[in-house]
Amino acid sequence: MSYLVLARKWRPQTFENVIGQKPVVRTLQNAIERNRVPHAMLFSGVRGVGKTTLARIMAKSLNCDTGIVKIPCNKCASCTSITDGSSADLHEIDGASNRGIQEIRELKENIRFYPSRDRFKIIIIDEVHMLTTEAFNALLKTLEEPPEHVIFMFATTELHKIPVTILSRCQRYELKRVPANELAVFFRMIAAKENVKISDNAIDMIIREAGGSVRDGLSLLDQVFSFSVSDEATGVLHVTDEDVVQVLGLVGSETLEALARAVLTGDLQRCLTLLDETYSFGIDLKRFVNDLLLYFRALLICKTTQQPHRIIDSSDQEIQSMTALSKDYSPETLYHMFNLFQKSVEQIQYSSQPRITLEIALIKSVQAGNIVPVGNILENLDKILKGEGLQKYGNSIKHPLMSEDVNYKAKTDNEEDIARVKVSEKEREPFSKAIDHSGDANSKMTKEEISGPPEVEIIKTKPKDLRKNWDEFIHYIMDRKKWMAHTLQLCSGATEQDNELLLKFDDQSDFKMLQSSENIKYLTEFAQDFFQKELKVKFKLRGENTPGNEGQEDGLPQEERRALVKDPLVRMVTDVLDGHITNVRTGPRSR
Repeated sequence: MSYLVLARKWRPQTFENVIGQKPVVRTLQNAIERNRVPHAMLFSGVRGVGKTTLARIMAKSLNCDTGIVKIPCNKCASCTSITDGSSADLHEIDGASNRGIQEIRELKENIRFYPSRDRFKIIIIDEVHMLTTEAFNALLKTLEEPPEHVIFMFATTELHKIPVTILSRCQRYELKRVPANELAVFFRMIAAKENVKISDNAIDMIIREAGGSVRDGLSLLDQVFSFSVSDEATGVLHVTDEDVVQVLGLVGSETLEALARAVLTGDLQRCLTLLDETYSFGIDLKRFVNDLLLYFRALLICKTTQQPHRIIDSSDQEIQSMTALSKDYSPETLYHMFNLFQKSVEQIQYSSQPRITLEIALIKSVQAGNIVPVGNILENLDKILKGEGLQKYGNSIKHPLMSEDVNYKAKTDNEEDIARVKVSEKEREPFSKAIDHSGDANSKMTKEEISGPPEVEIIKTKPKDLRKNWDEFIHYIMDRKKWMAHTLQLCSGATEQDNELLLKFDDQSDFKMLQSSENIKYLTEFAQDFFQKELKVKFKLRGENTPGNEGQEDGLPQEERRALVKDPLVRMVTDVLDGHITNVRTGPRSR
């Protein structure tokens, strides 16, 4: 007798033996017990999770000689014929090779006749999404109202390719990937039954490669068992971690953990050594960098979630190890590393020298070091720029970005207050990083000032006048939000009273976009930053009375320009000369 592979030998023959699909199993058993079996069922899911297996077990339960039962006997003629594939009343069709309308017509002719022996004729169509549109259309009416002795069961890995007209006529059962913990228990049981001794780490590598597919995992396990060494005295097969690495070209979790730890601690020599050892085993570097990417994803999930086992499909031991490693690093650091290796995955796919590409990625990741959240740096830098957080202690000061006291001297004149701070080379580094990440064009501290001589100027500007600096304010916003600056140019006037910036418009549609809460927030921040005042922005439509503003004129340049444009003399000149007004200038410069 020829050898029977593990995937066929250990295929479940009853519902109790199906692993990882408890909701579907419970639904099917209850349907049988309560006589609510549908005439058309559709099983969907990734490869090797039990779609056709459940369909066959369902066929046994419906045609078992002991009756319609949720636990088939697997001993009667009907059950055994279904198991060995010789049942005359079970038609299992491959949708990929029997996908045309002619095959469906023949099937429709066949199902008109009653079963030759069993209770029902069972039609199983695997990969049903491969049927042509014409074949699906031919099946519609029969599928909606089949003969009482016929039950359809479909299986597919691509549910989205099936027409909705077919989906609406079936009860759908969506099978999920089998969790790693359940696969581990199942594979250990098989190893014990097959008289094989295998390490937990080797099983974890096989499970990770299987990707939640039972059949894929059993095929890999079968291959490893064939490579293993047999103990002549006991006959027991021994499978080591090295066997799995050599046979399947996989990388153990210990190697991934060691490499990730070396990257995070900045140990470049250790990184390159581990890469060389992995490369010498003949590992596919494209797969290796993808495994490393997934490992950093797992670290980030362990860092940011309370229950990582619900997201990461790994063993409890691996999750505990990754959680312990992620505790010492910020989410920003882990995300940065993940982002670096994600780019490496894309680069290696098209690289003629994948090892060099991966080495460069490791060098970049080691040089990146620990990442401080940009928000924290900018917050501290903002405090320094505003003069906050500086505590004077005699001739020295302390601030959030400096660990030790530094010399302090200040001078004051009519225009500005300047604080000069002596900064050491080491203490100057956070400033440079903050400037790199902020990109704030309005900052009074430039990157050159910080990275040059060890002296920093912190400038506190005086509040600005609304009337004199309105045009500058428009240009200030233009650099940040152009559409908002163009909208403010439609403003017919603006006044400042009781810490309120009142903007007047002639038409409500001109400032409708500004009225959203988000845009008001932006405009308020711009006004406060530019005028150095605690202002609240409000809008007014021309003609409406606002308390406290009755009879007041805005007096802005825009108001003067509007008046000049409407002046009768100006209009007469434009009519006589057949011209038009392109610009209006007021103020000392125009004079």
